[in-house]
Amino acid sequence: MRRITYRTALREALDEEIARDPMVLLMGEEVAHYNGAYKVSEGLWEKWGDRRIIDTPISEAGFIGMGIGASMLGLRPVMELMFWSFYTVAWDQIVNNAAMVRYMSGGKIHCPIVIRGPANGGTSVGATHSHTPENIMANFPGMKCVCPSNAYDAKGLLKASIRDNDPVMFMESTKLYGEEWDVPSNEDLPDGELVIPLGLADIKREGQDISLIGHGRAVITCLEAARVLEQEHGIQAEVVDLRSIRPLDEDTILDSVAKTHRAIYVEENKPYSGIGAQIAYMIQQQIFDELDAPVLRVNSLDAPAIYSPELEKIQLPVPEVVIEKALSIC
Repeated sequence: MRRITYRTALREALDEEIARDPMVLLMGEEVAHYNGAYKVSEGLWEKWGDRRIIDTPISEAGFIGMGIGASMLGLRPVMELMFWSFYTVAWDQIVNNAAMVRYMSGGKIHCPIVIRGPANGGTSVGATHSHTPENIMANFPGMKCVCPSNAYDAKGLLKASIRDNDPVMFMESTKLYGEEWDVPSNEDLPDGELVIPLGLADIKREGQDISLIGHGRAVITCLEAARVLEQEHGIQAEVVDLRSIRPLDEDTILDSVAKTHRAIYVEENKPYSGIGAQIAYMIQQQIFDELDAPVLRVNSLDAPAIYSPELEKIQLPVPEVVIEKALSIC
């Protein structure tokens, strides 16, 4: 086992998939000569050249549209957005073409594209660069949405996403890029590579008193809250990491809540029409009699991302808020 960063895990996934499949390529702003805005693609252009690692103009509408068209003709492009906030520039291409083409063509045309990049606040880059649009992307049938919380999952989920025949919206976090986790080398794996199927949630921490459910960096918040709840209050919290929002692993969520009888959904998404609203509805609709308390939610404050670093810290979910809500229902 070795410890590598989140960005290194993503780079390894890209490198391995480019080597495995000649149809895979990476496109985006500054991904080649500059090694990527966040250095995820560092060294890949020198290794694979201009036909596999392609710098694009600063035009999301142009290069996302080009990637979608290329995927319909058999390529498997991975498109890097410098910020997921810029998806709005390519809104029509993503939701009217990528998401709908297989259905509209009667299954004759597939769109095996991955659109990836950071979707998070907390870096003081202002409201127009801090969107978390996973709830919006998950709303459209025909697209998949993935939000890894650590390097191990990031590598395995990105490899699975590249191999998927549907468009996959892959949400990362700039706050995680430099963090390290244990990730086995391929030589240490029985199958010789790390691939995590989409739609398979993961129990990051076992518990019996309350389920803390989340996706992306919010899972880290849940784990810290769970640690304090056990050490200071004797409450054993189970932490459920969705990993992918669509497809959604309903069974793992419901099994956890049926065991603990209490649940809090934690996300950096805004509360209005968020992922947590869907999860809370699903729990009460399917296992209402198992609940000993209302399902609660912890979200970002319902306002555009605050530019001030000190104020933005209190806009995002923090362990203290999760702990306070957990104590209120335990």
